[in-house]
Amino acid sequence: MSMNLHTAMDPIKMGVGRSIAVLTSGGDAQGMNAAVRATVRVGLYTGAKVFFVHEGYQGLVDGGDHIRPATWESVSMMLQLGGTVIGSARCKDFMSREGRMKAACNLVKLGITNLCVIGGDGSLTGANQFRTDWGSLLADLAKDGKITQEEAKKSSHLNIVGMVGSIDNDFCGTDMTIGTDSALHRIIEVVDAITTTAQSHQRTFILEVMGRHCGYLALVSALSCGADWVFIPEVPPDDGWENHLCRRLADQRSRGSRLNVIIVAEGAISRDGKAITSDQIKKLVTERLGFDTRTTILGHVQRGGTPSAFDRVLGSRMGVEAVMALLEATPNTPACVVSLSGNQAVRLPLMECVQVTKDVTAAMASGRFEDAVKLRGKSFENNWNTYKLLAHINPPDVKSNINMAVMNVGAPCSGMNAAVRAVVRMGIIEGHSMFAVQDGFDGLAQGQIEPISWNTVTGWTGKGGSMLGTKRTLPGKLLEKVSLNIAKFNIHALVIIGGFEAYVGGLELLQAREQYEDLCIPFVVIPATVSNNVPGSDFCIGADTALNTITTTCDRIKQSAAGTKRRVFIVETMGGYCGYLATMAGLAAGADAAYIYEDKFSIKDLTANVAHLVQKMKTTVKRGLILRNENCNANYTTEFLFNLYSEEGKGIFDCRMNVLGHMQQGGTPTPFDRNFGTKMGAKSILWLTDKLKECYRHGRIFANTANSACVLGMRKRGLTFQPIADLKDDTDFEHRIPKTQWWLKIRPIMKILAKYDIKLDTSEHVDMEPVLNKRGKPLEVEGVFLR
Repeated sequence: MSMNLHTAMDPIKMGVGRSIAVLTSGGDAQGMNAAVRATVRVGLYTGAKVFFVHEGYQGLVDGGDHIRPATWESVSMMLQLGGTVIGSARCKDFMSREGRMKAACNLVKLGITNLCVIGGDGSLTGANQFRTDWGSLLADLAKDGKITQEEAKKSSHLNIVGMVGSIDNDFCGTDMTIGTDSALHRIIEVVDAITTTAQSHQRTFILEVMGRHCGYLALVSALSCGADWVFIPEVPPDDGWENHLCRRLADQRSRGSRLNVIIVAEGAISRDGKAITSDQIKKLVTERLGFDTRTTILGHVQRGGTPSAFDRVLGSRMGVEAVMALLEATPNTPACVVSLSGNQAVRLPLMECVQVTKDVTAAMASGRFEDAVKLRGKSFENNWNTYKLLAHINPPDVKSNINMAVMNVGAPCSGMNAAVRAVVRMGIIEGHSMFAVQDGFDGLAQGQIEPISWNTVTGWTGKGGSMLGTKRTLPGKLLEKVSLNIAKFNIHALVIIGGFEAYVGGLELLQAREQYEDLCIPFVVIPATVSNNVPGSDFCIGADTALNTITTTCDRIKQSAAGTKRRVFIVETMGGYCGYLATMAGLAAGADAAYIYEDKFSIKDLTANVAHLVQKMKTTVKRGLILRNENCNANYTTEFLFNLYSEEGKGIFDCRMNVLGHMQQGGTPTPFDRNFGTKMGAKSILWLTDKLKECYRHGRIFANTANSACVLGMRKRGLTFQPIADLKDDTDFEHRIPKTQWWLKIRPIMKILAKYDIKLDTSEHVDMEPVLNKRGKPLEVEGVFLR
């Protein structure tokens, strides 16, 4: 994301005298309501008038009661609702010039010249056409006497900003579209449920998921659950795939597997362009293998249900950025779409993104499937390559004579097992002998080291906790025993999966190389902790699952508070000294405040928060939700906050207190944590394999350089390896957190959406980025395509 300094505008006055309309169009997607809510509240915050357009473009054409003023309270209790509360519809009328003229007239009469459209590529293309025609539409309206010349002059320019709401994730230019993560949640919930019954009866299950033109849902679902086969439109199977599939399934059964899972995108095709259906696959497996086979077509289940925490945060961030983009736009600014790249919000030229999306469809239609995968972006391509490697049992004929070990360190978290599975299987694919260390550094010191096979890790992606066992013990006092066992078991490389203890333990191993030569082996730390507090990574495995657990609990709490009226809940979250969970859960659940260690607060702030809630109880929204990170302040404990709010709220509201505790560490991992852990595990082995070649000297492995001991982390837009020694300066060891944390910059969004009178920093703004280079090809950013 390119950031340029410019004259800071007062955000509270940016929208004064201006009007914004927001509509949702096309297919609905979970998280749309979060985007609508953020657009409305930030629009009002800037001083603008904000309007709902009900029933999408049809409402824009019909006008009247379909276009209504939005208020702060009118978007309350929307976050946890699926679909779109302002309605969506397919609209043929808007496709005609006459229909667009009616829509323009309706907007001009209300003084609306800023339009925020949440929908797919068809909806966004329609918005761009509307903007292109705007001048001539107004001229015709004035000529026909439907608007005055003064009205035409006041509304001479229309600003358009799009947000992509589509569960298929089929829009090029963004890593994730609003609704995709929630759809993956629905799919994985079904896969997990199916897995238990399939194992009981030794069945093969064929699961058909949405994706008429895009295989993202099918591909990531397959990667997340370790499916035996996946059919996607971008990569049709080779001729003779029927024989290959049957061999694969039979081989899996012969190895002791009690179930097979096949995932099919609804748009799956063969090389000659013919549809591959779930019924066709069922008939093949039943007739050829005689397996008990069942088919499940998910359909609109994938669109339904409560949006995930990710989609709520994504929708909220996109809504804020959309309003800023609208109010900063000039008549020369092209229509843009607000997108996500890594963890960053970016603005991209709308029609360039639409063009690349159309290019994918054209490539598939003409049989250029490799081009289609590349146009989808590096992320899609990497997902496909990772899936192929981990799902297809094809160990090399020649062994590498390399022994690699994997271990879990620190507290358990969901997604650890997915990472271990990927490490083990990728290691075997590379020809290495893989070893599992039980119980962290304790087990390494005590020699609890055993070979681990391909089949051992079958089914691990969906299991929470740590199958290897994990402890918080650091290696500092065990170095001699650790060194002896590394030598005894002839371990040449090590993967350490865990939280802050894994990071500190890695530092201790690095520092001990001078004293113990057997520790001179390459190793990589994969951050995995619900606290999301490991330096070197914006995200840690396990944090997404914990965040969803907190968000779901807060939904139930808010529902209870809404039912009883005038009630405030104080909820304590995990995270140590790191406020990530409290902040993100606050944004996802619509909290009134989230107290964290990194954002210091005093009794004055607490008093202001109580006063804020007192005023809130005078509105129709008679409830409150306060989150508190467990270590945010030694004196202002959760019990203290409960007593303070209870006392100050007497006669106005009553209080309840919840300490969520270890439920935040449990549960089955979310699709994000399964996928993230899988990719991190696979990438770590490929890196170690290359590093071992560099470190091979005089017939032995000797790694004593700083870059042979790294943390693998997500940094802005890609996975990067950073020498663990280089991260020390960015570490607050006393409080076990990084000194710089990206998510702190979005904390003001949560406060603004809760109606606090604070300033939003607009001294930095997001410039629009190109999507295509001069030859019309998608651009790469830091080695990672925008999608």
